[in-house]
Amino acid sequence: MMVFGRRCAPALAACCALLTAQPLGAEQFDGLYRISPTSDCALTGVDGGALKIEGGVFYGVESQCRMSVPVNVRDMDAVLYDMVCTGEGEEWTRRALLMTAADGGLIMLWNGFAFKYDRCPENPARGTVITSDEIGINE
Repeated sequence: MMVFGRRCAPALAACCALLTAQPLGAEQFDGLYRISPTSDCALTGVDGGALKIEGGVFYGVESQCRMSVPVNVRDMDAVLYDMVCTGEGEEWTRRALLMTAADGGLIMLWNGFAFKYDRCPENPARGTVITSDEIGINE
């Protein structure tokens, strides 16, 4: 007994294509990003260090968020994620939109907040910039 006839083959192929089509993964955003011009790209997860995205996890200052349920934003290089975060002994969930900036950096939107981060160089030299005074930024 044949389960799928010749007439069903195109419909089956279309269904399989829809089921296997995946939204863009977090790997398109993998990398290190400067929180400020004085961020030390050789450090992550601490004040003064960089943000890191790797393997579907966003590493912030003393926190990390598992990025799940990616939804592509049509006609934009952007993806909306559910973020399951932990840090300082607590767990919380949020939604975040990540977008590649025109200069290759990262634009991140959290409900009510928008951030722009510059991408760190490939092999950051540790301790090249320590304070804002060293690069001429006065508070």
